[in-house]
Amino acid sequence: MATTKMNVLVLHGPNINLTGFREPELYGKKPLAEIDEDIQRAAEELSVDVRILQSNHEGVLIDTIQENRKWAGGIIINPGAFTHYSYALRDALASVRLPVIEVHMSNVHNREEFRRHSVVAPVTVGQIVGFGAYGYVLAMRGLLSLEATV
Repeated sequence: MATTKMNVLVLHGPNINLTGFREPELYGKKPLAEIDEDIQRAAEELSVDVRILQSNHEGVLIDTIQENRKWAGGIIINPGAFTHYSYALRDALASVRLPVIEVHMSNVHNREEFRRHSVVAPVTVGQIVGFGAYGYVLAMRGLLSLEATV
């Protein structure tokens, strides 16, 4: 019996391009290019096809979600600051009817009060916070575990 690979869209929101430089005590010292390499490596090990995009622009993220709605079997997103106020991003994720996992490298729940509220979370199957860049790999494993239960 042949198995098909799962397709996963990974989206990094605003300022994540500065990971490794920006507040390394919170986000780690690994640059985004290396994080993306780790995601690609994990995807290969897990037999997942992955597309990765970082954008500081809400509309680019929304367009990418919509453009990949038929290709992707799931979405992993670190919405960055859009987490707290982007209803447009939330609606785009809801509209494509795919499982979504929200990732944050820092533990947003033990930081500033405004970071503790996500408008995206209600349209996700789960949230992974506080595990640094490894949170993306955990999210990929989470999506695969969801597919296995269907």
